[in-house]
Amino acid sequence: MTCFSSQLIRPSMATVEIGAAAAAAKLRSQFLNVLRSRRPSEVPLSVVPGKPVKDPFFQETPKPNFSEAMASCPKEDIPNFKELLQEENFYLTTEEGGQGLLPVLVLSMKESEKKRRPTIVFLHSTNKCKEWLRPLLEGYASRGYMAVAIDSRYHGERATSMTTYRDALVSSWKNGDTMPFIFDTVWDLIKLADYLAEREDVDPSKIGITGESLGGMHAWFAAFVDTRYSVVVPIIGVQGFGWAVEHDKWQARVNSIKAVFEEARADLDKSAIDKEVVQKVWDRIAPGLASQFDDAPYIVLHYCTTPRYWDFKWYNNLQILNNDKRICHIYYPSIIKIHVLFSSSCCLKDVSTWPNIIGEDDPRCPIDGLKIPELNARKAWEETNCPQNFKLIAHLELGIK
Repeated sequence: MTCFSSQLIRPSMATVEIGAAAAAAKLRSQFLNVLRSRRPSEVPLSVVPGKPVKDPFFQETPKPNFSEAMASCPKEDIPNFKELLQEENFYLTTEEGGQGLLPVLVLSMKESEKKRRPTIVFLHSTNKCKEWLRPLLEGYASRGYMAVAIDSRYHGERATSMTTYRDALVSSWKNGDTMPFIFDTVWDLIKLADYLAEREDVDPSKIGITGESLGGMHAWFAAFVDTRYSVVVPIIGVQGFGWAVEHDKWQARVNSIKAVFEEARADLDKSAIDKEVVQKVWDRIAPGLASQFDDAPYIVLHYCTTPRYWDFKWYNNLQILNNDKRICHIYYPSIIKIHVLFSSSCCLKDVSTWPNIIGEDDPRCPIDGLKIPELNARKAWEETNCPQNFKLIAHLELGIK
């Protein structure tokens, strides 16, 4: 549904859109500068052959071996599905050093003729790995998508011990030379987009990205900084980091990676972790995360107001899903049933609904921290005469356990 034709755009509305686009481009440029500030020497993007991972590595005990949420992903009923499914395992070189080797898993269906297909990138949560997402990859591959997953920094094939990720966070606080929380993986996702855009079987105008928890944050920031990810569905991955510090709602997020905050507490000679410790850690390990790049008040607004022109649209282009991990199977179909709808031309205003779905009682992504970005996003759509394109749905009494 198009809200208005180009002939009906008033000068004031066009001015609003141009201003919003310029502001978003400026913020993206600033964020890219931060990403580049702690990079080792860049290297040419290249592909290194890999092999299937026989024993996926998880940094948690007991080792997870089944997820009802993942298993609930529906597949097309295809005879000889396993025989027709093709799997690719390889590495992309994204920078110098061991963490600059990005493990990639791609599932797709064998085709009699080569054609460009829509692609979805799936991102795992903390302490898991790309193989954990295989049921989702198979489900989407069965419906004609290129389904892609990676190991985020210090996870999966990029981990060497049960504390690799934790140790990387502490090292970042101590040395300030890496950004293992969110930002370094976002750099990898930019490089992944470089690779996908050049594949002959990928339609570069039809690349979507999604992830759960830490993966949701990765997806959110990647889609903000790289507009080639034209669709983003972050699951329990959007929050206001600065708001949480200011309103003393940081405890749940801090407890999910507590080791680095305890290290900082000791270095700052504090008897307990407090908001000063939290702010200093964010500033050190992810500069700007709790200020100009805070994903709720700033990124939401600039993602929503960036005019992206596509040759396709999703049923719901932007969804923020915050809910209880234990019942994610209720929500995964909300993503699984999103189909690509084709049209001759489509811009941001054409998307019929942009719902933000959150859990009211999620302490890591508290709903109150989304009130300011909600107001800003509503204002942005009102200024383009499309207020119906934004919706906030809060699921009562749901949280992350």
